[in-house]
Amino acid sequence: MKVVVMAGGSGTRLWPLSRAMYPKQFLSLAADKTMLQATLDRCTGLTSSTPVVICNEDHRFIVAEQLRTDKITANIILEPMGKNTAPAIALAALYAMKAEQDPVLLVLAADHVIQQKNVFQQQVKKAALLAEKGYLVTFGIVADKPETGYGYIQRGENIEGHEGYRVKGFVEKPNQAKATEYLQSGEYYWNSGMFMFRASSYINELKKYRPDILAACELAMGNTQKDMDFVRVDKAEFQQCASESIDYAVMEKTSNSVVVPLDAGWSDVGSWSSLWEVSQKDENHNTTKGDVLLHDTHNSFVLSTSKLVATVGLNNIVVVETKDAVLVADKDKVQEVKKIVDQLKSAERPEYQLHREVYRPWGNYDSIDNGTRYQVKRITVKPGAKLSVQMHHHRAEHWIVVSGTAKVLNGNEEKLLTENESIYIPVGAVHYLENPGKIPLELIEVQSGSYLGEDDIVRFEDMYGRS
Repeated sequence: MKVVVMAGGSGTRLWPLSRAMYPKQFLSLAADKTMLQATLDRCTGLTSSTPVVICNEDHRFIVAEQLRTDKITANIILEPMGKNTAPAIALAALYAMKAEQDPVLLVLAADHVIQQKNVFQQQVKKAALLAEKGYLVTFGIVADKPETGYGYIQRGENIEGHEGYRVKGFVEKPNQAKATEYLQSGEYYWNSGMFMFRASSYINELKKYRPDILAACELAMGNTQKDMDFVRVDKAEFQQCASESIDYAVMEKTSNSVVVPLDAGWSDVGSWSSLWEVSQKDENHNTTKGDVLLHDTHNSFVLSTSKLVATVGLNNIVVVETKDAVLVADKDKVQEVKKIVDQLKSAERPEYQLHREVYRPWGNYDSIDNGTRYQVKRITVKPGAKLSVQMHHHRAEHWIVVSGTAKVLNGNEEKLLTENESIYIPVGAVHYLENPGKIPLELIEVQSGSYLGEDDIVRFEDMYGRS
């Protein structure tokens, strides 16, 4: 068995915590581990095969760092652009067949919560028996309420000798009346978006129903490049691939699809209300995270990341504070947070894409102040890490070391700086910053100039392969 984790997606309904450059699968929402880490952790003991993680180019260093900190070894396949689940799984299947002939693939999303790991693993083992026989298994979540936010799977007859059923049909998100009817019938499950099948079984069905997708993925995988921790597929070939979900491309068409029920405390954490549902609550049914004080507040979700948040007289409300944004929403209306994200995107505001604190392969920076011709950042560089050799056309920089040791190139001069020492980098000077020490390097950077955008960087050399 080989675990395949799809780590794409933007999680816009969990804004302002989830953003395009740091979406929900990389956040610690329902546990101490991030959702990606928790997904791989719940598969511990199922297989000794190295897992595959599929992500996009922008998130590659976040994925690599989260795997490293959790001591997880994985093959990371980079999608040059998002093409939905059918092509992503095809890349993983082709890669797996090259590495291990024809393993059974357990395909999971990186952004689900499953509270009962043991039950999950039991059902995976039952599903594996069906996958080994050539069936394409989907996991159907046992519904406990008439949910209108999920698609449904209708089960048919039982597969003799197995805890699985032939799929009778897939149903789009229903209205309330239909959802209630589905729940009462006992024949319908929520569509989890988790699958299990032999790599060859999926490839054969894809060839039958969407040969164009398979052909594009085969060409893309025919010219892969190894780059540090990553497997890069051919961008030009993958760009020609159609964008399609596995449900539409294969699962709704094949005669070999079966559904295995799963009742293990599953949630896709698709909104703040669903996160509230799976989180611990106090005696007033409130969930709080961070520095929060409540008075006369009930049935609410309140999260603080950087400052004290206090509420008085609220009921059924979501409050989420980050360093640069605050969301206040009716808990019954949180699906509409996406409309705020759409407004931010249309206005080209940075809050759509980035947090004030931005992660890079070498560490992170926090934009703590800015004006028309200046910007102040707090920069943290990991031990042994180095920023690219670069220059700027429009800005000068002044660096003040707070803690640790900095190795700096400034023009033709290279020097070491320690705590309370500083250096000025003029406009146009070729420079780099490196942490040669054993502890994190902390410094304050003051930028000044006519243009302070992140795209005013000319890189000459970069240990992380960035252009």
